[in-house]
Amino acid sequence: MKFGVWIPTCRHLATAEIIRRSAVRAEQLGYDSVWVSDHVVVPNANIVNFGETIFDPLVTLGMFAGATSRVQLGTTVLIVPYRNAVVTAKMVSSLDALSGGRGVLGIGSGWVAAASAMLGVPCAGRGAMTDEHLEARQELWTSEAPSFAGKSTQFSGRRSEPKPVQKPHPPIWVGGHSRAALRRTAQFGAAWHPINRSPEELRAGMDEIARVCEARGREAPPALTLRNDVRVVRPGESVPKSSHGGRVIAGEPARLVEQIAELADCGVEHLCLEFLSADGRELDEQMVLFADRVRPKLV
Repeated sequence: MKFGVWIPTCRHLATAEIIRRSAVRAEQLGYDSVWVSDHVVVPNANIVNFGETIFDPLVTLGMFAGATSRVQLGTTVLIVPYRNAVVTAKMVSSLDALSGGRGVLGIGSGWVAAASAMLGVPCAGRGAMTDEHLEARQELWTSEAPSFAGKSTQFSGRRSEPKPVQKPHPPIWVGGHSRAALRRTAQFGAAWHPINRSPEELRAGMDEIARVCEARGREAPPALTLRNDVRVVRPGESVPKSSHGGRVIAGEPARLVEQIAELADCGVEHLCLEFLSADGRELDEQMVLFADRVRPKLV
């Protein structure tokens, strides 16, 4: 199993100093990837979930590309309908080219209706728009003479360079656990990428994805990846509250080894760790504890 670190580009740890330092530190500690989230605007009602400050994910990953040399650079997840399909395709391909082929595009369709309204995106149609944008991006990434005619995106008679280094394009990891997300994984995904799901939920989701793949004639099923809230607990210490629902991985190192081994048995190939931390010092401490006392027991 590979391990990545969610870098806090939102909520209480979202400062330029912590973001830069954590990404570089993750590479130094031997993690395989660094990840950022996406919220373009924050309705007042959602500040408790996301915080007031949220850094742009693709700009942030561009900074990471220059500050690191090895780790994969991923979004967990980029909200597809929030951005113009052509502009986003250009940004993702540029990131992949400039980083030497390290980009991973985790995607979702969004769920905050008020944010969609602020950006002029019809919430009810966001699923269909997500599918169309992904199709348009794939055309731009792979075709020498890209042409596309969709409901919200149309283009022809143009070039789209640079192409991504990874072929046919950076891997698409589909977030969410709804039926639509599972169907989208079977259609577009190199991997399914939910948050805080239990082993039972992961197995059920992969069974549904396999069923849809068979119905679509897809031979090789997507991989299973996961983003999860994590806390390495010291004796007598309590677990901080998570911002997400679902299963939190927490405990002393030996207990974490057991919980992550369960995920490995489910087929999880890449685990993105969102360390529950009060401040930058504690985040660094959590990254070190996991790298020194948990990961070596899982290799």
